[in-house]
Amino acid sequence: MPYHHIAVMPTETMAYLDCRPGKIYVDGTVGGAGHTRLILERILPDGLLIGMDQDMDAVENARAVCKSHEANFRLVHGNFATLPAVLSEFGLPGVDGILLDLGVSLHQFEKSGRGFSFKHDEPLDMRMDVRAGTRAEDMINSFSEAALGDLFKTYGEEPMAYRLARKIVMARKHNPIRSSKRLADIVCEALPPKMRYGRKLHPATRVFMALRIAVNKELERLEEFISVVPGLLNPEGRICVLTFHSLEDRIVKQGFQRFSKACTCPPVWPKCQCQGKPLLRMITRKALKPSEQEIIANPMARSAKLRVAGKL
Repeated sequence: MPYHHIAVMPTETMAYLDCRPGKIYVDGTVGGAGHTRLILERILPDGLLIGMDQDMDAVENARAVCKSHEANFRLVHGNFATLPAVLSEFGLPGVDGILLDLGVSLHQFEKSGRGFSFKHDEPLDMRMDVRAGTRAEDMINSFSEAALGDLFKTYGEEPMAYRLARKIVMARKHNPIRSSKRLADIVCEALPPKMRYGRKLHPATRVFMALRIAVNKELERLEEFISVVPGLLNPEGRICVLTFHSLEDRIVKQGFQRFSKACTCPPVWPKCQCQGKPLLRMITRKALKPSEQEIIANPMARSAKLRVAGKL
């Protein structure tokens, strides 16, 4: 089936990624291949792009969409956190630019059939990589009330986290919760009417986001990647990251700041051990946001933030 997704902030990402013919780049989240195609167009005739995605639907779509550029394109089914091993396998000591778009694609919400959206009645799966073991259904039906509350509070920043967790645990005593629609209905019914109808977001939005983040270990993998990113870039190489919620943005911001300091040793160390050399420079001091025109054309871009750093 067609893979639906609109590339977010394409003009800004291409400008800051600074793609050039003959250079080597990584699109760590190929998704609908919108950014992927733009990069490929700019690195011809002899550049190389490594595309990665943990969702096999995205990989198959990118293979079809970019077939005319297959000589310049290598596709990997996997999470961007494994990029060090991928570069080693290809015999590459570093690359000239890396792009991550951490948003969930429109295809995953509307066509994947894996319960990412509360708008459809689908199995409560939420795995981006279906080879992974734990599904959202497993968490919802096995986590304790306290653990569910913590999950909704920490990952979803849901103000009614523990009330919702209690209602979910009560509901599953009668029948396991196996569908996205049933979970969404339980969440809606658990809230008083003024909170159910007075929110800008659908009442189940934060619960579904929290489950998706937990199922796919999104924050842990992002932290793992950011911790090694300077070693993946060639001198003057760029790292561009599009985030869509505050938890992701904080990890990227703090990681870039840490590597841009003259000393990255822990504060408790009595003496500098890192030779006092910054590894990155902050190219965007503040996160860039999409234009009003883009948000009107693509409402899914409204919460996007772009941060960029460069290898020294």
